[in-house]
Amino acid sequence: MKAMVLGSGGWGTALALLLCDNGHAVSLWSHNPEKAEAMRKTRENPLLSGVPLPEELEIVSDIALTAEADLVVFATPSFALRETARRAAPYLRPEQTLVSVTKGIERDTNLRMSEVLRQETGDICKVVSLSGPSHAEEVGRRLPTGCVAACPDEKSACLVQDAFMNGVFRVYTSPDIVGVELSAALKNIIALGCGISDGMGYQDNTKALIMTRAMAEIARLGEKLGGDRLTFGGLAGMGDLIVTCTSMHSRNRRAGILIGQGESAQQAMKEVGAVVEGYYAALSVEQLAQREGVEMPICHCVYEVLYHGKPARDVVGELMNRSRKEESGRGWQYPN
Repeated sequence: MKAMVLGSGGWGTALALLLCDNGHAVSLWSHNPEKAEAMRKTRENPLLSGVPLPEELEIVSDIALTAEADLVVFATPSFALRETARRAAPYLRPEQTLVSVTKGIERDTNLRMSEVLRQETGDICKVVSLSGPSHAEEVGRRLPTGCVAACPDEKSACLVQDAFMNGVFRVYTSPDIVGVELSAALKNIIALGCGISDGMGYQDNTKALIMTRAMAEIARLGEKLGGDRLTFGGLAGMGDLIVTCTSMHSRNRRAGILIGQGESAQQAMKEVGAVVEGYYAALSVEQLAQREGVEMPICHCVYEVLYHGKPARDVVGELMNRSRKEESGRGWQYPN
């Protein structure tokens, strides 16, 4: 199979390496010709320092080469996905399979990433979302990792499973692309919240509380938007939430720590020096929750801190002093 990976960040590069390992002919596209040339010369991506790029990995800056691929992987940040898809669209054919590995929700439209791809490409190709607990730094080093390939079309999901799966990268399939994509976007908001908690000096009990109750919020919104509740307890849901909220590889958690230590959201993102997807997702989820009438107190509090500069200690008090609840949300109506 011939594959084109659009986006030469750490995640796109790590996935390109996986595809090379599996014997596919792979091209890695960068929108920046200078960066592409530097990677060709050094055979390394600075975002995956110490991980050599094999000679058989073709590094390109001509998006027209997308026309030659069987599998087209979109690995750009969420804010760049629409423009990249628009540029690639003239070179796509119906028999190609598109894979979205971008985790986010588009600002203003509140569309999932596969929806953006389908809009910009005329919906002529099957679109699969590949997501799960997967730091690029670890995938690039071939550490055991598991993900989910989600698409309503089983044949397309299985094609992506076969393309990526090997002895260090296990891929499951799912028909629930809605749940998988929402999980991927919303967990970044919670990772910011956990980082803020860490930065304030709170410890394990607090983080477990945030993560568990946030998963209830994610599932509520996800079900309302058409996702399957089981998805949110799986790799794309709870799995990705755990890894993003607990690891220093996570840009969202690192930014949150800085905010918890007193920096503004803008200062924190500048210091992290890379895209903090949770910042953009927080606004979209605030809008979606209001539109759908879904109660999401943790996501709302993170939004208030990020966009209105509300002191983090104030929102902690608000969350802890909310009215008493029954945990499951079902009330005391249990079967005999």
